[in-house]
Amino acid sequence: MKQKLIVGNWKMNGSLAANAALLQAIKQGLPAGNKAGVAVAAPAPYLAQVQAELAGTSIGVGAQDVSQHEQGAFTGETSAVMLKEFGVRYALVGHSERRQYHGETDAVVAAKAQAALAKGITPIVCVGETLAEREAGQTEAVVKRQLAAVIHQVGHCVSELVVAYEPVWAIGTGKTATPEQAQQVHAVLRAQLAAASDKADRVPLLYGGSMNAGNAAQLLAQADIDGGLIGGAALKAPDFLTIIAAAQ
Repeated sequence: MKQKLIVGNWKMNGSLAANAALLQAIKQGLPAGNKAGVAVAAPAPYLAQVQAELAGTSIGVGAQDVSQHEQGAFTGETSAVMLKEFGVRYALVGHSERRQYHGETDAVVAAKAQAALAKGITPIVCVGETLAEREAGQTEAVVKRQLAAVIHQVGHCVSELVVAYEPVWAIGTGKTATPEQAQQVHAVLRAQLAAASDKADRVPLLYGGSMNAGNAAQLLAQADIDGGLIGGAALKAPDFLTIIAAAQ
């Protein structure tokens, strides 16, 4: 059975004191013999702190973004080689908030995924539809288009990706896709990956639309849901630990 992967996305939240308390609680509360992969994606200024706090543990360090460029006159951006120096194992690319508020296109997201892979960082490629797109029956077309751009860019490295399905209408809204709705889209993504690589079964597919302590077990029980990209619940140690426990 494939190992589940639970990634906490802190978004633009945290402080030195709050981060230390949260990470301490997570470390102490991990299930005995934990079988799930666990990571936290922190704001860039806190990566050094997170790296230090998680040293010697199995919990991975994640970044919330990565530049498509290696270096140069790109004020405010952070390159994959810089992230690597802070022990970053994962980088979110194409999160809906980046697409929506920063105008990131499918092509930019694909370039970021490639930049991360080139430096040994696993990109967590986020795909998902808006409410208008879902209501127009475009869900499959949208997520397949978003993923296709990345598959085309990274070529034979497809099997090194993590893919997160995050319906935009369910992020931070308290709304969640039903387990059946989520599974349906995950199955579409799985088939698309399988068509691109004979090693596609290695790719973890995460659900990222308001997974919480109450619905995690049902979502994680679906055939093609291999984990979760957790937003608000990742900032509360008891909730995050409950989700990790559901992933055993």
